[in-house]
Amino acid sequence: MLKWIVRIVVAALLATSLIAQPVTWKKAPTHEALWMMKRVGAPVPSPDGKWVVYPVTEPAYDEKDVSSDLWIVSTAENGTPRRITFSKSAENDPAWSSDSRRIAFAAKREGDDASQIYIIDIAGGGEAERVTSLSTGARSPQFRSDGKAILFTSVVYPGALDDEANRRIARERKEQKYKVRTFESFPVRNWDRWLDDMQIHIFVQNLEPGAKPHDLLAPTQLVKQPGFAGRVTEGSRDELDATWSPDGAAILFVATTARNTSAYAEYGTDIYRISATEAGEPRVVAHGEGSYVRPRFSPDGKALFASFSANNGKSYNLDRLIRFDWPSMQNRIVVTAPPFDRSVGSYAVTSDSKLVYFTAEDAGLEKIYSVGTGGGNVSLAIDPPRGVYTGLASAQYAPVMVARWGSSIEPPEVVRIDPGTKGHVNLTSVNAANARQIDWQSPRHFWFTSKRGKKIHNMIVLPPAFDESKKYPLFVVIHGGAASMWRDEISLRWNYHLLAKPGYVVLLTNYTGSTGFGEKFAQDIQGDPLKGPGEELNEAADEAVKRFAFIDGSRMAAAGASYGGHLANWLEATTTRYKCLVAHAGEINLESQWGTSDGIYHRELANLGPVWEQGKVWREQNPIRYAARFQTPMLLSVGEHDYRVPMNETLENWSILQRRRIPSKLLVWPNENHWILNPENSRYWYNELWAWLAKWM
Repeated sequence: MLKWIVRIVVAALLATSLIAQPVTWKKAPTHEALWMMKRVGAPVPSPDGKWVVYPVTEPAYDEKDVSSDLWIVSTAENGTPRRITFSKSAENDPAWSSDSRRIAFAAKREGDDASQIYIIDIAGGGEAERVTSLSTGARSPQFRSDGKAILFTSVVYPGALDDEANRRIARERKEQKYKVRTFESFPVRNWDRWLDDMQIHIFVQNLEPGAKPHDLLAPTQLVKQPGFAGRVTEGSRDELDATWSPDGAAILFVATTARNTSAYAEYGTDIYRISATEAGEPRVVAHGEGSYVRPRFSPDGKALFASFSANNGKSYNLDRLIRFDWPSMQNRIVVTAPPFDRSVGSYAVTSDSKLVYFTAEDAGLEKIYSVGTGGGNVSLAIDPPRGVYTGLASAQYAPVMVARWGSSIEPPEVVRIDPGTKGHVNLTSVNAANARQIDWQSPRHFWFTSKRGKKIHNMIVLPPAFDESKKYPLFVVIHGGAASMWRDEISLRWNYHLLAKPGYVVLLTNYTGSTGFGEKFAQDIQGDPLKGPGEELNEAADEAVKRFAFIDGSRMAAAGASYGGHLANWLEATTTRYKCLVAHAGEINLESQWGTSDGIYHRELANLGPVWEQGKVWREQNPIRYAARFQTPMLLSVGEHDYRVPMNETLENWSILQRRRIPSKLLVWPNENHWILNPENSRYWYNELWAWLAKWM
């Protein structure tokens, strides 16, 4: 009997001990845990609102093991997602037929020399069927309203009227014994590739067996103009944003004929209309001093919407939503007119054509707003406590809206937007279980007023196993852009939680020039590209030390990439408060950056004049002119294929640091561009960064 009593007492004590222990099952974030999370792409709702299709990428450290497939889920609550494609190749650009039965997408499958358009019958089942066979490939499909034809785009050789001509030109160029790039106008490079004479064109193809694609632009005078191009994306591909007119008789798209003026002027993109069935020249239906992009029709077919950003000599302008009557293209209305002071992101017109919902950045978050299709007062429809909404889209015939939502501790998932409850319902939970196992916290937000009288927004990110009673070094991390914003979302390139992992408090400051704080705040960096923002970064660090007792103000470091790298270099030139600095793709010399980057004129706008006039900015805010003051140990990093901030910038900085015998380290990535995208390179980069910080802090 005594033994049983002892056993009961011991069991009770053990249970009490277990209850008293803190929960320790959560793990610190690792590169592997974050990189290997599946990646959910932008959702596309079916026209009837019953389904949503979305891509899911399963990453791997070996590129050949990466896969990406399309999934589908009901928009009703508690739907079960199911996979609808099963190939190793990536499926992109899914688009529904108007009867909600079929999905077209682009993929490069076994046997394809280039990406082609495939169609899968969701209602009838079966395998996807290839419907194009172009040597130049095909992407961005859209069904005509009757479902009997598709449009798509392809990048082709100038002067080639059909695919046979494209094949012939490709063969002739391959057989040339010399290799040379020849240019007669700017630009010559974009992000990570040299430009050539190939052009993006629009094709239409009927879906009867044996039908051939028809290049609508090849015979036109438009594409023969030396400045013809599509909309340049943040990457290396052009887009035309092509869309069918409601009756299927015409196609609208965006293009420019002035890209060859980019060395000395701002240029924009106009909206063009071209017949889908008859030969003819495209005509401009919307022109302005600026760029129209992403045209989209209202479900009732009575209005055309587009995003517009002005060209007016400013370094930044908001994207505003514009509405035209269709088909007259009269009655131009700025739907998101002042006093609304945020840039329109993704947008969706409701099925009754009465409201537009759109996303917009605001103080580290991306929220959802609404406005009548005729303009008027903008309302904040959904104000999330954290995170960002992206890829907002609506069903054509049903009151259904979907988007992606995620935060810095919750990978993006597909959600159904519920304006009535001012929230959303998750339709997927691809990564939810894995995310809950990681020891990470949402950022803490704070504001302060700078010495210049500006309200500056900040976030701090805490390390795993954080203890409020301890002291932690401060790691100031600077965002790029500068027309960008630190957002409460997961990024693999500069992941807040991986940066904080060794035991640092990460400070994220949205300095002057950042988006999400109004047009003027973003414009105020013009004429003050480095000095003012640099002072705000230092003031933010001081404010963080003052506010949070767990920050050790005697141990601080700073780092940034792209414009953040520019500012890290400016800190090298102007302060010794940081134990060490890190710059990836950072500008050190305003003058040589102007001359070697893929874009130059916008730098003149930012610096208030061309370099040869040697205005105040060129003379007083060029880090290399202060090389005699450089003292802080510095880690430099650059990709050889970075043409936005070319490698010469980093090499100039490296030469100064070595010449002045300042402790420094140089990482050159032979196969990377402006970003470190290869997973093994990324993993190595974080290890190098952590080692550098540990050495000096």
